[in-house]
Amino acid sequence: MAKKFIAAFALALIALFAVPTAANAAGYVPQSSITVTDSTPAPGVPTTISFAAGAFLGSENVVFTLTGENAVGATLASFKAVVNTKSITKVAAASGSTSLVVTLPLNAVGTYTVTATGATSGNVATAALTVTPAVGSSSALPHTGSDVSGLLFWAAGGILLLVAGLVVVLTVVRRQRAIA
Repeated sequence: MAKKFIAAFALALIALFAVPTAANAAGYVPQSSITVTDSTPAPGVPTTISFAAGAFLGSENVVFTLTGENAVGATLASFKAVVNTKSITKVAAASGSTSLVVTLPLNAVGTYTVTATGATSGNVATAALTVTPAVGSSSALPHTGSDVSGLLFWAAGGILLLVAGLVVVLTVVRRQRAIA
């Protein structure tokens, strides 16, 4: 019994140190190294996402991916997107900094995620863009209910029950008088 326990413990210990965890698979760029000119852009308005020096290796290819609902018509720098996820590759500066200009389509809604991944370093940086409604439009749900208070409906129902009870009592009293 003890041999099996020691063997299982040894295998668990080996697995713990031999198998790399997902967090160690790539370097993650801290949020303090990411600057977004407007994290709540209106559709059709350009937004610049900048990554500070050292975020990526100097002169490495950086793959930018835009993901979001209705990404059809989005523009990544000078590249027009036609599907819900679109990528573009740019070369980082010698300092490892880079930037991307994103223009969301006029029918953009919800939240979009821009992910930048260093092709050599594997460093990953993400920025979120939450779309604000275009001027003249409303993001609120349409009004489909009633403005009448529920208390009014309860009061009307109570009055109807009182009237029905009064009719029943009057009918019973009339029949008793007719018999007597």
